Amino acid sequence: MSRLAVVCGGSRGIGRAVSVLLASRGCKVAVVSRNRDAAQATVASLDGADHTAFSCDVSQEQDVQRTFETIHKNQGNISYLVNAAGINRLNVCLLHRDSLLLRTKAEDMVALLHTNLLGTMLTCKAALRSLLHSPGAAIVNIGSVVGHKGNAGQCVYSASKAGLEGFTRSLAKEVASRDVRVNLLAPGFIRTDMTAGLKEEQLRTIPLGRFGEPEEVAKAVLFLLESPYITGQVLVVDGGLQLAM
Repeated sequence: MSRLAVVCGGSRGIGRAVSVLLASRGCKVAVVSRNRDAAQATVASLDGADHTAFSCDVSQEQDVQRTFETIHKNQGNISYLVNAAGINRLNVCLLHRDSLLLRTKAEDMVALLHTNLLGTMLTCKAALRSLLHSPGAAIVNIGSVVGHKGNAGQCVYSASKAGLEGFTRSLAKEVASRDVRVNLLAPGFIRTDMTAGLKEEQLRTIPLGRFGEPEEVAKAVLFLLESPYITGQVLVVDGGLQLAM
């Protein structure tokens, strides 16, 4: 019987690459995105059948609860949860270093924290009862090397991703006795729409000399999902970027 994987933020970038890879490995994939059309387009591109698309704002508890109840009711227990949802506009702004804390509006802080941190907390909470009944279940949260190391001009973004590290380790301790594993993957500069405006000169900060590809991150996500003796860990996939930070 194929495993059911829920990928939040699964319609673009890293999340889409994860959806494609999991489908190719025989998983049934529930693609969750704020944009229903984008989620449906991703589902249409996946190998196999029984994949589904859902529109959900992960920062809204009722929306998250409704979505996961529907998934569980119609498709059964969830085996894998991947949290790749993020805020595009704010992430691009922050990556361009024009959001020093003094210039950051409080409403932008709240919006970013709600999606990047609270959203992951809400989806994990909503999925847990289903995951607890699925042998070998696993969660992978997508953080950032910036959350792991910090970076000037990215205080709020770094805080949201650093918060994910503490949350991931704590949740891993809570559910380990029920054979549910929780890990975090921290990418560096990955070639997605979020980083489309980055200049090639920034390649000089990456020891491997190039941006990563979403498919390379997806392979690391799959490794964590399928590794039965790894939990509470942070796996950095950044081409060596943190060595230069």
